Amino acid sequence: MSEQNVELRKAGLKVTLPRVKILSILENNPDAHLSAEDVYRSLIDNGEDVGLATVYRVLTQFESAGLVARHNFDGGHSVFELARGEHHDHMVCVDDGTVIEFTNDEIERLQHEIAEAHGYDLVDHSLVLYVRKKQD
Repeated sequence: MSEQNVELRKAGLKVTLPRVKILSILENNPDAHLSAEDVYRSLIDNGEDVGLATVYRVLTQFESAGLVARHNFDGGHSVFELARGEHHDHMVCVDDGTVIEFTNDEIERLQHEIAEAHGYDLVDHSLVLYVRKKQD
């Protein structure tokens, strides 16, 4: 049984060809933040006959099952990345849309301190920094 089949079954999803193909695209681009349209184009480029509506539906199912994380960078445009279990934050270049993942223990600590100072426990968060390359 392939790795994708095992992952789908562990997530409680039936193994179907579109799900296997879409999961394979995500796994072959582990550092990418792909839109549904990016996934669709990749399928078409590989000669697969999967509709855009199916791609959206499968990605939403993957999100509900915890296989992918959805992010809404720059004005609501959704992109997806494999949910690898470790927390990270993002920087998005406002000029070319490049997404940079980063982790910073001090930022994480400060966020917990800020929530606690206001009488709350931090249960989850999403930090996105919008950046521009420095001009020399």
